[in-house]
Amino acid sequence: MDGNTIRETFLRFFAERGHRRVPSSSLIPPPESGLLLANAGMNQFIPYFLGQAEPPYARATSAQKCFRANDIENVGHTARHMTFFEMLGNFSFGDYFKAEAIAWAYELITEGYGIDPERLWATVYREDDEAERAWVDGVGFPIERIVRRDRFDPQGESLNYWWTHAAGPAGPDSEIFVDRGPKYGPEGGPDVDEERFVEIWNLVFMQEEVDGDANIIHPLPSKNIDTGSGLERVATVLQDVDNAFETDLFRPLLEVAESLSGRSHGVDASTDVSLKVVAEHARATTFLIADGVQPSNEGRGYILRRMLRRVVSHARRLGIEGGVLHPLIAVVVAQMGEAYPELVENRAYIESVAEAEEERFGGTLRQGMALFEDAAGSLEQGGRFPGETAFRLHDTHGVPLELTSELAQERGLDVDVDTFQELLEDQRRRAKEAVKRQDMTGDALGEAVARMSGQEFVGYQRLDADTTIGGLIGPDGLLDVAPEGTQVRVLLPVTPFYAEGGGQIGDRGEIRTAGGRVRVTDTQPGPGGVHVHSGIVESGEVRMGDEALAEVDREAREATARSHTATHVVHWTLRHLLGDHARQAGSLVAPGRLRFDFSHHSPLGRDRLEEAEYTANSKLADDDAVRAYETTMDYARSQGATALFGEKYGDIVRVVEIGDYSRELCGGTHVPHTGRVAVVRVLHEASIGSGMRRIEALVGPDALRQINAEHRLLEEVAQALGAGDADQAPERARRAVDRIKQLESELGKLRRGDRAAVVDGLAAKAEPVGGATLLVSAVPGEDVNGVRELALVLRDGMERQGPAAVVLGTADDGAKLVAALTTSLVERGVTAKALLEPAARAIGGGAGGGKPHLAIAGGRNADALDQALGTVPARLAELLGASS
Repeated sequence: MDGNTIRETFLRFFAERGHRRVPSSSLIPPPESGLLLANAGMNQFIPYFLGQAEPPYARATSAQKCFRANDIENVGHTARHMTFFEMLGNFSFGDYFKAEAIAWAYELITEGYGIDPERLWATVYREDDEAERAWVDGVGFPIERIVRRDRFDPQGESLNYWWTHAAGPAGPDSEIFVDRGPKYGPEGGPDVDEERFVEIWNLVFMQEEVDGDANIIHPLPSKNIDTGSGLERVATVLQDVDNAFETDLFRPLLEVAESLSGRSHGVDASTDVSLKVVAEHARATTFLIADGVQPSNEGRGYILRRMLRRVVSHARRLGIEGGVLHPLIAVVVAQMGEAYPELVENRAYIESVAEAEEERFGGTLRQGMALFEDAAGSLEQGGRFPGETAFRLHDTHGVPLELTSELAQERGLDVDVDTFQELLEDQRRRAKEAVKRQDMTGDALGEAVARMSGQEFVGYQRLDADTTIGGLIGPDGLLDVAPEGTQVRVLLPVTPFYAEGGGQIGDRGEIRTAGGRVRVTDTQPGPGGVHVHSGIVESGEVRMGDEALAEVDREAREATARSHTATHVVHWTLRHLLGDHARQAGSLVAPGRLRFDFSHHSPLGRDRLEEAEYTANSKLADDDAVRAYETTMDYARSQGATALFGEKYGDIVRVVEIGDYSRELCGGTHVPHTGRVAVVRVLHEASIGSGMRRIEALVGPDALRQINAEHRLLEEVAQALGAGDADQAPERARRAVDRIKQLESELGKLRRGDRAAVVDGLAAKAEPVGGATLLVSAVPGEDVNGVRELALVLRDGMERQGPAAVVLGTADDGAKLVAALTTSLVERGVTAKALLEPAARAIGGGAGGGKPHLAIAGGRNADALDQALGTVPARLAELLGASS
């Protein structure tokens, strides 16, 4: 099965058993989860498990987007580590419990997936007799392949107890493993080797609430089921490949990386690492951006930025000099857009964010390469490249150690990896202590603000200012001097840098002194509204009291100002067209783009969205003046000024007026006339929650670039359809679609006729054996699902003739066998599994699995298919003789 089929098979199986199909929640989890990113399918159901909310359904099933950031550095170096994965799950909220969860899991694995039950192992919590009975008595699972385990291993990692690694719902579990064969490790089950015996499903019996250290607090209001089956692992097993990167879920992405680099996967271990990193991280970052994560220097944004930079670094290592993210994102959207429509809806935005970060990091990486050349140029061949420099390349410029080592080897140099690792471990230790230091650094910032005694913001009037270094805070507190490479927060008594607020991102730029330069990557509000400049000392050193020139990135600021003015015009437009209820509920204002959240009960629809875009651009074209002034809150209200949701205001407020139609309380930066915005291009509009909508748009030159891209696409479509004029393309496309549907209908009729003929032809081969009727045949060109369908149709047709059996085989990725028996034959003591045993051994597989009426077996030896089928008549005679 390919990945999409596995996903659909799982969801359909549980939907047929009364489960509501629930869409995946965002990778950004609800606040009550205590998580940075969603790491399990149950995250969105936490309130139901805890009894905090009444579930709208008793049973649910989902394919959930999940992310585990602690695996970033392992990606590419192992066969199974990945950051983003899909978790297939079924859930019960006080409805069914262990027996049903285990029985359904076994049924889906053996019948739906067709995995031989002889390959399965199960683990249960050491004290969970109920779960063991459900396995042994409920589904007939052999007790010798059930392993009892403790809650946690000696290192504190979960064994047969599951929790979110935060305070919340938890419970004992039962895990299902598949034996991948001796090629992957020794005998003995999952306690011996979890590479050979790979876990594909975890059934959690969610019955307790735990604290942040996994200590049980009390039972949950009801006993629940929460299961998780990693799609990538199931695909690895069903597609019979060594690891997830060889499945269809990753292979198309690897092929893009191979095509761009001219390298092949499986030839060189070092190359394989980079190809896997590029493929896996591209998929993960596409999903993160689609769910609203933005590259930044903290939290989720830092994870995204780090991964995007790893993609670019490893692409350069593979020799890819141009952009790599755009074609990779296209593959992710094409491959997974049907299951996750937000990828399709947000494609342009995803590409914009990713490519901007790729371009930005390209410059940083070039600086890193210059640093490498400086350091390497002073060393003789056979020398040792400093670990400190390798770490600085990694930490400051995002250059992975592997790339530094490869570049060094090309020059005959050896990298001091020990020092690098020491510095890396020290950084990790300090990162773990960061939370403990937070209060201290907060106090340091407060002390620095108090010492400076005030700040003047001049960023509305100009983009540079002569000033002094009024405060310097490092990772561990106040500094008198910050040497090159130090992450710092800088306070300036006079600053032109706008601090993030009202949806507008903080300014970036430079602070230069006679002795050094700070690259400002973000500006945030601090205590008392002081603007705090975050960045890194890129060269020299910066000292307290140094005279300085603070200079904002002019291009970024101007693009942001265009976006902010456009946001106000869009806000007015929506209220004008939809009504006063369409009020701003949040926004993101960034260079060249905007995101605008507003309250509205239903989708706008294409016509209304086009009308909104036209109206907004018409107002921009009027070239109205944009004026800003400060006044009292009471006067602003009397003039009808709009306040933003969630913002806090003092007695004196800043009002931004556009023409005679828009008046809002706003502290952001704007263009002087609307004509400077040029144009707004709405990308899409979608729901972000009950009664809440979101519009995303590009502004100015970015919008024009998008319009040109859309125009080129239309021309290419028209050309492909043979339309002389783009206006003719829609009608040509409709005619082409109608013709395709007609041909598909005709083809379907032919195929149904062919299938009927195949059934009739096979049925004629049936022969009597020991008082029963037996049909044995190979079915060339069919996959195992097609063979199973044929076997069932033939069996049902033979039911009227009395006891009967159908055994069909196909050479589909090895050999596959399907046996289907009538009820009357089963009543004579014959089972499908027993009937297939000799045939399964002949093709190199185990005994077939399934129910008495139906079994499926598989093996690698396709050449032995005819020999295997030849054993069936004698086996049926033997079983009938034994039963009589």
